Amino acid sequence: MYKVDLSPDPKEMAAIEARRNREKEQQSRFFNVQTRGMGVDVKALNSQVEEQKLRDTTEQSKEAAYGTYQKQYDLVAQMLEKEQAERTRRLAKKLQEFREQKQQLRNRPQYNLWNPSRLWMEFPACLGRSDPPCGLASLQCFAGEDRERAMCLKMQQEQFTYGLERQLQEQWQVTADEKCVDMLSDQLRLAMDMRSTQIAKVEESRRVAMMSAMANTNKAQGPHQAAELAERQRREWQREQEANFMEIQNQITSDLLTENPQVTQHPVAPHQVLPYCWKGMTPEQRAAIRKVQEVQRHEEEAQRQANQAQDAKWGSQTLCLAQATVELQEQERELSAEFRRGLGSFNQQLAKEQKAQQDYLNSIIYTSQPMAQYHLQFNTSSR
Repeated sequence: MYKVDLSPDPKEMAAIEARRNREKEQQSRFFNVQTRGMGVDVKALNSQVEEQKLRDTTEQSKEAAYGTYQKQYDLVAQMLEKEQAERTRRLAKKLQEFREQKQQLRNRPQYNLWNPSRLWMEFPACLGRSDPPCGLASLQCFAGEDRERAMCLKMQQEQFTYGLERQLQEQWQVTADEKCVDMLSDQLRLAMDMRSTQIAKVEESRRVAMMSAMANTNKAQGPHQAAELAERQRREWQREQEANFMEIQNQITSDLLTENPQVTQHPVAPHQVLPYCWKGMTPEQRAAIRKVQEVQRHEEEAQRQANQAQDAKWGSQTLCLAQATVELQEQERELSAEFRRGLGSFNQQLAKEQKAQQDYLNSIIYTSQPMAQYHLQFNTSSR
């Protein structure tokens, strides 16, 4: 009834063998204490993580490429928009020029027929409130209306042109006057220089003539005049020396060159000093400054010692904390080693139990393995 003597299919045998090998490999991973993680396939998880990273990298590269393309497309779109706007502007400009040149209102054939102001233009403009053709209800003249606006504008333009020309003429006249004044001042300066040169020459000639006359007079008067002149010069020199000696004596004995501290006091405010008469600090002031400096030095020394003590305290505290940290790390290492030892023994015990169970299953439960003919017969019967 069933064909049980058929030869096994090589493809099916290869598939069964491959599945059996995969199961053995999975069992080796499951029962390996060093690589397994309480029922978790670490290798499969790692492969999944790598695949996820690869997918993320691919997605990032795609997004970067998409962003680059998007920027290029945006630039192209902006260029196209600018070109379209420029084309629209040129077309509008050409259309406006064509309308201004070829489609003027006066050149239209229907201008007179469709002129909305034709009826208003048939009547002459009202020249005033007392115009006979128009009555009070004609609405031809309104309050605030200026019918001579064009004439006023023309007069204002002419007046502005006249004022501008007058300002230009005034500026030119001012420039010419300035040039003339500069030229006259230069000529006057030159004439004054020439006059001063001439006066200097006359003074020099007069002085030379006077000196020569005095020399001639001295020669004529003889040695008596020379002795009097020498005596007069000696007396002048002696008087000058006495004046210099008195000035030196006054400078030495005055408060200007002495070390009198009372000179520096302000006459109105005694607590202030006169900078231009200050002779320096007194010994009492210098002693007070040195005393304050000594106090500051002691305070700085005390502060430095306090800082050193605080630094030493912080250093000792840091050292204690480091020692405590080292002890805690040592305790943590000991606890971790003890935990690893307990976990290893537990894993060994669990591996022994699993191996005993697998041996029980292989030796007692799964004693007879189905052959290929059984799988073929089972597949045929299922069909």
